[in-house]
Amino acid sequence: MTAFVKTPAGRWLRRYHGGSDRPTCRLLLLPHAGGSASYFHGFSQLLAGDIDVLTVQYPGRMERHAEPLVGDIEEMARQLTAALIEHELTDLPLAFFGHSMGSLVGYEAASILTGKGLPARELFASSCRAPSTLHGTAAVRTTDDTIIADLKMLGGTDASVLDDPGMRELLLPILRSDSRAVELYRQRPRTPLSMPVTAIRGVDDHWVDLSATQAWSAVTAGPFELREFPGGHFYFSDPGHQATVADLVRNRLLDVSSST
Repeated sequence: MTAFVKTPAGRWLRRYHGGSDRPTCRLLLLPHAGGSASYFHGFSQLLAGDIDVLTVQYPGRMERHAEPLVGDIEEMARQLTAALIEHELTDLPLAFFGHSMGSLVGYEAASILTGKGLPARELFASSCRAPSTLHGTAAVRTTDDTIIADLKMLGGTDASVLDDPGMRELLLPILRSDSRAVELYRQRPRTPLSMPVTAIRGVDDHWVDLSATQAWSAVTAGPFELREFPGGHFYFSDPGHQATVADLVRNRLLDVSSST
């Protein structure tokens, strides 16, 4: 059964799988550009237990389709952190796992919480270039054709879905907004985080190369680790890789929570 944590702005968070009555920490899963909370359904099941796993549903998609899209990474993070604080979801140690665009939202959310005296426990950045390697431009150059071509190349969406005119009409506004958010994103100067950061990539991901992944080390004064898996930008869609990543995340979070 799926339960929702509601916020005044809509259903920001989904709890797909229950766990312990007294979880030791809380993990937020943040989808990629064009993605929705359901992308993490299986991953959530692998992690549920002593970890309270919440999956983020961005505005403008699925049951939030009537809400305005948010085409700005920092604004997305501000709205998310406001919901977390409003609903007292910072009562447990918080961690973030983002895939692609979700990594940037997670990073910004962790930075906002730190500024409010609520530092997060850990950030997992999957298939995403480090903030310092993204240089927001004054004008968005991405067209619908390049968005579709890029998605087909990255392999995140079934090509038959992208070739269907009806589905394209539904997906393109979301993809345009998310692509704009990433293309305009520029990291603001700020004090490095103090939490552990783990960056993860597929070895065949040509958009997120090794140096752009290694650059995540600059966002924290705490421990940093880089992990690589066979596959491309959506290496994470492989069930075997998901299980391995779930073990990594669980071990890190339970070790951290037990030592605090």
